[in-house]
This record gives sequence, structure tokens and C-alpha cells, in this order.
Amino acid sequence: MAQAPHNFDVLISGGGLVGLTLALALDQGGLKVAVIDRLPAADLLEETFDGRATAMGFATYRMMQSLGVASHIGEVQPIEQILVSDGRISSPSRKGGPSSLTLHFDHRETGAGDEPLGWMIENRRIRLALDKEAATRSGITRFAPDEIDDLRIDTGQVTARLKSGKILTAPVIVGAEGRGSYVRKKAGIRTYGWAYDQTGIVTTVAMENSHQGVAHEYFLPTGPFAILPLMHHRANIVWSEKTSRAKALLAMSRPDLEQELARRFGDFLGAVKLDAPVWSYPLSMELAATWAKPRVALAGDAAHGIHPIAGQGLNLGLKDVAALAEVLVEARGLGQDLGDLAVLERYAQWRRTDTMTLAISCDAFVRLFSNDIAPVRALRTLGLGIVDAIGPARRFFASHAGGAVGDLPRLLRGERLGANA
Repeated sequence: MAQAPHNFDVLISGGGLVGLTLALALDQGGLKVAVIDRLPAADLLEETFDGRATAMGFATYRMMQSLGVASHIGEVQPIEQILVSDGRISSPSRKGGPSSLTLHFDHRETGAGDEPLGWMIENRRIRLALDKEAATRSGITRFAPDEIDDLRIDTGQVTARLKSGKILTAPVIVGAEGRGSYVRKKAGIRTYGWAYDQTGIVTTVAMENSHQGVAHEYFLPTGPFAILPLMHHRANIVWSEKTSRAKALLAMSRPDLEQELARRFGDFLGAVKLDAPVWSYPLSMELAATWAKPRVALAGDAAHGIHPIAGQGLNLGLKDVAALAEVLVEARGLGQDLGDLAVLERYAQWRRTDTMTLAISCDAFVRLFSNDIAPVRALRTLGLGIVDAIGPARRFFASHAGGAVGDLPRLLRGERLGANA
């Protein structure tokens, strides 16, 4: 006997950081939401599931506060300053340390008052906080572990048949499952992009000296190397290396890998010890040709996967959440069909320029800085010094780092949405 369908306002495929944040935002606006994820909640919340941390901009952190998530997170490390320099490991004077020409900016240049540039938060803490808040929301139903076995996109609704046999219907479905998005493929949305022949190495280290809330990014010939401050003299490392070299690094013993890290750190933070497992993933650019089709929208990495050089991947996804939630809640208030292309295209247009600008900028920085060509190195180092000397340029980069660029959705301004506001 066929099961009766479960009816919702919005289906979200993917219950990770982006998908669950979107569910909370839509629930705050009074919409009934289903979240489908193939992993059980216990696996998602395992400390070893993800070794990464997020540099959350001050604007996206405002959204976490508005949604009631920030109160569950616990320890967060403010980013007081960002230092960017062009380095060479072979330099005997610095060994990867700050160069004489460094681009620096802090919260005083953002116009955000006393807010820091951002907050460093371990991803596992964000997941736990989202889970705790979602458990209090009656408008969110989670189907996990489960996944969509078949998706039908009709004129008036979408129908998702899950592997468990459950049938879910809604006016619209959002693909938020990451780069391999099932919803994106089912909707026939193409992607374009390229690989960088780089591998991202991610881990956490404990340091002898205090980082003082300063985030460092060195542009080394093989790729950027970021030291991102965490609580208790710890830092998250996002290390981009050529893929062939990364394989050799990942095969090293812990003491040998710590020596490689020390070469890049220099000595200003003291001794460096690994404090977590080491993770790796291939680096590439992948952009969806469109973010919206009738009854389908994409958010997060399902729409745009970029190089981690600027630390903006999750921030971009959370900005998608803020814009999409506002568009859908307003459409419901006006009595509009949530899956109508005219509604969903408002969301796509809102986010397209900001995302494409950042994606192109990240790609240009990767290509410009991931080499050791002497004339290019001299020009880019001089360029960092020139930008650092120009106040408006520093303010531009600081605003981008904090996520406060363009026409901000209400959630990114720290406001609440819709019926439950």
C-alpha cells in the first residue's frame, strides 16, 4: 500500500551547515520545512567527522545570533586582525614568517563598531549548535539517515520519494548537498570549472606563544598557507600544496610533518605541535550555470565551490541562506508560489554578483600568487604594500572579509524574519 505524502512548504536536500541553517531561517519565517540527509545525525555530530574550522565573518555571525544558534556554540575566537604577506620558505630571514610588506586590516576599518572582523569556530561546534536549535523547532522535520531515491519536478510541485519509502511534496526544493548535488543533477543544471592541481591540507596545531587573535595568510610559491587563530593557543591550518607534494607530506610521520609546519610558521609563535588529525581534499573551482529553475534552487557548494584562499566558502553559503530565506518568506507573505521561477530568480540575482566577483577574485589570486617567478613576485609584493597604504582599499578588503558587502539580507544585519520575528 502506497504511503500518503508528507506535505511541506520547502524541501531541503542536505542537512549540513548550509542546509540546516536554511531550515532554521525558514522556520523563523513561519514555513514548514523538511530536511533530508543521507548521514545519521550521530555521524554528522562526531568530532572526527570534519577537521575544519570556519572563519565566520561578522555579518554571518549576526545571522547565527538572530537564529538562536550562537548561544549554543560556546567557545569562539575573535579575529582581531588579518595579515597577508607574500613569502618564500627558502628565505633565511623569515622562513615563512611575516614579510616586510604585509597587507593588514582590522575591525576598525569595517564600520562595524566593536565587532571583530570575524570569529574562528570549529565546524563541529557549529554542527552541534545547529542540531540543538533545530531540535527546538516544531516547523522542521528531519529525515536522516535517508536520501532521495527519485525526484519528480512537476508544474505545481516537487515530489521526492525517499529510499525509506516516504514521499515528500512541496512547491520548491533546495539543493544544499555540496558539490555532488543530486538535486542539481536531477534538475539538469550544468556546472563549469577547473582543478588547480593543488590539495588542501587541514589540521589544528597547538603553539607555544599566543596568536593574539591574528590570522595570517602567506602566499607561498606552491599555494597559500593560512594560520587561523583558535582558542587556547591553538590554530587551524589551511595549507594548499601542489598535489604531488601533498601526497608526500600526508605520508610523513607526525614529527616530520611538524617540522614542515615549523618551516612555514617561522619562530614567532614558538614551537608547533599537531593537535588533531590531518585532513585533505582536492582543490577546484565549480560553479553552477544557474542557481534557479522552476521549483528548484541551489545554495552553498551545490551552487559554487571555490578555492579556500580567502576562507569564504561557508560564508558564501550562509549568505545564500540569508537571501533565499528572505525571498521565500516574503513570497509567502505576498501569497506567491514559492517555486515560481520569478520568485527564485530574485534570489539568484541577489547573490550572483557578489559570488561571481569573489570566485573570480579567488581564482586570480591563486594564479597570481602560486608561483615563484621573480618579476611577478616583486610586483605582487609591492602591490600588497601599496594596498596596505591606502585606507579605502584596506576598508574594501576588510568589509569583504566580514561579509558586509552589497545589499545585505535582514539576517546578515542581525534582524529576524517573518511571522515569528
